[in-house]
Amino acid sequence: QVHVQESGGGLVQAGASLRLSCTASGVSFNTYAVGWFRQAPGKEREFVGAISRDGDHTFYLDSVKDRFTVSRDNAENTVDLQMNKLKPEDSAVYYCAAKGVPPSGSSWYGSSPEWYYDWGQGTPVTVSS
Repeated sequence: QVHVQESGGGLVQAGASLRLSCTASGVSFNTYAVGWFRQAPGKEREFVGAISRDGDHTFYLDSVKDRFTVSRDNAENTVDLQMNKLKPEDSAVYYCAAKGVPPSGSSWYGSSPEWYYDWGQGTPVTVSS
């Protein structure tokens, strides 16, 4: 089990950029696949993007794939979500989630919340029009 914590949320205007970070403590994050999800008020939690343990494989929600980028720095035990050209509909609480995977699963990632074991508390993002 790993403790993960998100940071970097805030209030921005449409068109701006934000960089969210997911930081792990207590373990080496390089043995985990990591996903980003978001949940807006009154809506279900939604997959945003994910990155494999080896960092070579990423996957995105269609509506963000040309604007958002997931990357990882295993030396710093962080996985970042770079969000560009933000839109009001991107407003939500953003969560990172992690799942330990074996070396044979270095290319794995999940897009379902049920695939992940460990979750952060979330960081709010508000995009004004």
